[in-house]
Amino acid sequence: MDKVLNLNKSVFEIVKEYPEISQILSELGFSDITKPGMVNTAGRFMTIPKGAAMKKINLDIIEKAFSEKGFTIQK
Repeated sequence: MDKVLNLNKSVFEIVKEYPEISQILSELGFSDITKPGMVNTAGRFMTIPKGAAMKKINLDIIEKAFSEKGFTIQK
């Protein structure tokens, strides 16, 4: 089964579907994602593109990292 990463979904929804996402995001600079409760609170309304803009992380870098981990990016 292909792992499809829909960037329009909230981080909460994505992590619920693919728990390994939180570790990948942490490695990319989203260190707050590993804090207890963060996915259940801010993650419910935050998307990866919104978080990238807030953290000033290039979305292309994020997409490349997920592609390397076997994800197909859906925008």
